Amino acid sequence: MTDYIADSAVFIMGYAVDSSLLITVPSVVGELKSSEAVLRFDLARESGALVEMPEPEMRGEVLEMAKYTRDIEDLSSTDVDILAKALEYKDSAVLLTDDYAVQNVASLLGIEVKPVAQKNISDILVWEKQCIGCRKRFDKGEICSVCGSLLKKRRKRKL
Repeated sequence: MTDYIADSAVFIMGYAVDSSLLITVPSVVGELKSSEAVLRFDLARESGALVEMPEPEMRGEVLEMAKYTRDIEDLSSTDVDILAKALEYKDSAVLLTDDYAVQNVASLLGIEVKPVAQKNISDILVWEKQCIGCRKRFDKGEICSVCGSLLKKRRKRKL
């Protein structure tokens, strides 16, 4: 039987899945803004959903991959925790998420992903930053060191 690693989208959108097959992380509750989403989370826990902290080694692997793809700036701490938990259960679970940065990193880590309400990503991408003024490209940052303009995220390449 397949387990499901639940991102906050599962509780926000009210995604129908057997609660006894759900695994999530404690920080997910902090992303739930509506009382309905919190209620869904509480009901899932009462119905057998597991709430577990991720292994620190797995968090390290996730962070390294996110740095490689440059999705690191778009991932919250909860996203990293969810990815780490999915990596722990990689051979027996499916990650439920709509977050494209999470899907991108998960795909490179070999984690099976199923979207909740959005479309699944079609390509795995590596990102870079490009100055909106002089068009110079950078690996990271917010301000161009050449002309001082803002940097905009753009696709560097598909993997």
